[in-house]
Amino acid sequence: MKCSILSCPGEYENKMIVHTVQREGQVSVFENVPAEVCSVCGDILLAPDTIRHIEFLVKRKKKPEKLIPLYQYAS
Repeated sequence: MKCSILSCPGEYENKMIVHTVQREGQVSVFENVPAEVCSVCGDILLAPDTIRHIEFLVKRKKKPEKLIPLYQYAS
């Protein structure tokens, strides 16, 4: 499928991405999320079912599989 960004000549490709969600002051990171990614500009599309599944996982508040460092850019 052609990229939806105006004047971008790229095509969307199926890829697995890392996706972050910030909710109620908590940051959750999801690996291996299926997405459509533009081959030129990198625009990302998530399917509605994928978004619903991520929302379910965030609301479930299960203990994460890994802990990762979180850095503040601004001092």
